[in-house]
Amino acid sequence: MRKLLLIFAICFLYTASAQQPFDKKLVLKQMILANDYFMQKWPETGKTIITNKERPSNIWTRGVYYEGLMALHQIFPKEAYYDYAYSWSEFHKWGFNSGNTTRNADNYCAAQTYIDLYNLEPDSKKLKNTRANINMLLNTAQLDDWSWIDAIQMGMPVFAKMGVLEQDNRYFEKMYQMYMYSRNKHGDNGLFNPKDGLWWRDADFDPPYKEPNGQDCYWSRGNGWVIAALAKVLTIIPENAPHRDQYVKDLKTMAAALVPIQRPDGFWNVSLHDPTNFGEKETSGTALFIYGIAYGINSGILKKEIYVPIVQKAWNAITTESLHTNGFLGFLQSTGKEPKDGQPLSYDKIPDFEDYGLGCFLLAGSEIYKMK
Repeated sequence: MRKLLLIFAICFLYTASAQQPFDKKLVLKQMILANDYFMQKWPETGKTIITNKERPSNIWTRGVYYEGLMALHQIFPKEAYYDYAYSWSEFHKWGFNSGNTTRNADNYCAAQTYIDLYNLEPDSKKLKNTRANINMLLNTAQLDDWSWIDAIQMGMPVFAKMGVLEQDNRYFEKMYQMYMYSRNKHGDNGLFNPKDGLWWRDADFDPPYKEPNGQDCYWSRGNGWVIAALAKVLTIIPENAPHRDQYVKDLKTMAAALVPIQRPDGFWNVSLHDPTNFGEKETSGTALFIYGIAYGINSGILKKEIYVPIVQKAWNAITTESLHTNGFLGFLQSTGKEPKDGQPLSYDKIPDFEDYGLGCFLLAGSEIYKMK
């Protein structure tokens, strides 16, 4: 009897410790550390980004960073964060790379931050270009713009935010039509594989394309973009918004697919189904998965007992193995479209762009911070 009681006590203590909440102060400290590193490195928000060529600072990589910064500002509304985002927006005159007629979601990703800043302090100049660009997309019949899955995250939340701001379901409907075109029609039969619960990056990677081990090619960060988009859209749109059930269903399907392929160390591989083909750990995809799954937990879509340990393991992996003491993030894959791009990865290697990886990290941390 005493032996049974002892076993019960050990199991109880183990379960209790496994279910302890995150240390919110530590999570916030880690986010601030990483963000301070970047803001100190890039004090001039309008400074061009020079890698293999010179690019303006309102491209998608910086747009994703500001998504993360605004998420940090939401939980820790420091004036310096608002000023940094405002300065960037002002420098670019609240506009987009390639102007107001661009159909490339990478270009109008910046609108996510413009709308957030408008909501904090309305001023018509902030949304003049956003309204022009998104209304052009809204009022044309074309649906096939998001032909690569990264674009779903760059563009989809903009439509969601505009639908709420304008109280107009047309934005929600257009967003759904464009999302479903990517899901079911691009490539041979759509970019989503319901059998595996994951997405091919674009039509170049759907069957018959295979990884060296014979499996389908599912790129970590690409799938991260999609689950992050679903999570973000679900945080934005009303409970009674049209097609909400579709996004919930797809988020649940993706989350379930990610559980069995998480690495023992908490990361996810660059190549999700082939650990022999650049299958090492990677920060940006892992951070996006944390964000999407953590939102699912917080919203009640995903079961805590299954998914909290997944998130705990992943966040611990990033903050102990990727995050440097000065705030730099290692094991971050450079820009690209597939597992082989930007390889090899390491703790100290600087990717071609540091901004989007930090944005992913801040999104993940912000959702963990909200956990009860």
